[in-house]
Amino acid sequence: MLDDFMWRAALAGLGVGLAAAPLGCFVVWRRIAYFGDATAHAAILGVALALLWNISIFAGVVSIALLMAISVSLLSGKGYAMDTLLGVMAHSALAIGLVAVSFVAGVRIDLHAYLFGDILAVGKTDLVIIWSGAILVIGLMLWRWQALLTATLNEELAHASHINPRREQLVLTIALAIVVAVALKVVGALLIAALLIIPAATARPFSRTPEQMAVIAAVIAMAATTGGLRAAYTFDTPTGPTIVSLAAAFFVISTLASQGWQRFAS
Repeated sequence: MLDDFMWRAALAGLGVGLAAAPLGCFVVWRRIAYFGDATAHAAILGVALALLWNISIFAGVVSIALLMAISVSLLSGKGYAMDTLLGVMAHSALAIGLVAVSFVAGVRIDLHAYLFGDILAVGKTDLVIIWSGAILVIGLMLWRWQALLTATLNEELAHASHINPRREQLVLTIALAIVVAVALKVVGALLIAALLIIPAATARPFSRTPEQMAVIAAVIAMAATTGGLRAAYTFDTPTGPTIVSLAAAFFVISTLASQGWQRFAS
């Protein structure tokens, strides 16, 4: 089965969707969508450094993502607004990464694949990395779920419950870095944030509990990745953008359906 590139691509999409959706719920609840976008942009610098130092691209991307998150945490509250810091660091990391790539001698680099994804080129080793990362992220989410919810709801309540909000923020940061690293091959650095945010936003109107929202978001994300893959194959369109476009279509349908239901109920 794994000798068929379409099956490999589908399994990769399912793994990324399963990992990104629950994490995306916290991104939506905490209103840190720009943080996810900044981390994804920094992934290109991680790719460049990994190639320059001849190390694993996964390790390079995770390291840079964590470094950015820690830097933002240390610099926040020192005269700069969070969105300003994220904007400066995200675009700087992307630009420096693109420049650094040009200094990699003897290696042909398909920047389009890193920016927009190349799910059809996923190999068996990539599948192992993607699903290992997905299982790790899901494990982190399950382990810290209640603590993450409490810290997201109210920091004072978290302190009263003997929960350290900064520690839970670190857990989210680590999970986000892992998701960015495993999703880079599927949707690319410029579209990772969309796969985090859109399924969670789509699930929100139909969810009564946080757990329900996470499950619905995961289903939507997996449907978008597999459906987008099939549509891209059928219509010969770029796979990463097609996946995100289908997720966006789900969001539009969800919004119209929820508004229609609210009008009917009133």
